[in-house]
Amino acid sequence: MGTLKQPQGRGTPFDTLYNEHHGWLRRWQRARLGCSHTAADLAHDTYLRVLRRGEAPEPGQSRRFLTQIAKGLVIDLYRRRRIEAAYLETLSLLPEPQAPSPEAQALTIEALVEIDALLHELPDKPRRAFLMCRLDGLSYREIAEALNVSVSSVEKYIARALLVCHRAMSEPSS
Repeated sequence: MGTLKQPQGRGTPFDTLYNEHHGWLRRWQRARLGCSHTAADLAHDTYLRVLRRGEAPEPGQSRRFLTQIAKGLVIDLYRRRRIEAAYLETLSLLPEPQAPSPEAQALTIEALVEIDALLHELPDKPRRAFLMCRLDGLSYREIAEALNVSVSSVEKYIARALLVCHRAMSEPSS
């Protein structure tokens, strides 16, 4: 987790931002999510993200600023739910004795979410090439045909994806 710091600059002070907009943000998220508990969690996470950034919006831009952060968190939530559902569906196909413990399942889901976030930092073709190679077991030539690019391009795509993964593994945990 990143360092929390009081937002600096000419922006709205954090306590003012929170006091003036927290109720509105929770209602806004509740209307979109249909769940007051999830809305409360995401409102909380929105303000944590503001603190981590260390910057606050200019007066008059607060709701736009908060909305932008909140929308990103909603996208992350749905992406996580989709990953979790796919993983649990795959687990349901395993015989009971082979299913991992609930703790192992939770750790695996966290790892899958992190990998998904890393891969979504890549442009479309490098991401697709990497997944075709690693998940589908396709050769570089098969990937090149599927993406309508050269084998040389596929090599560069895979190298780029591997570099992103290597950098992520080399970074200290936050």
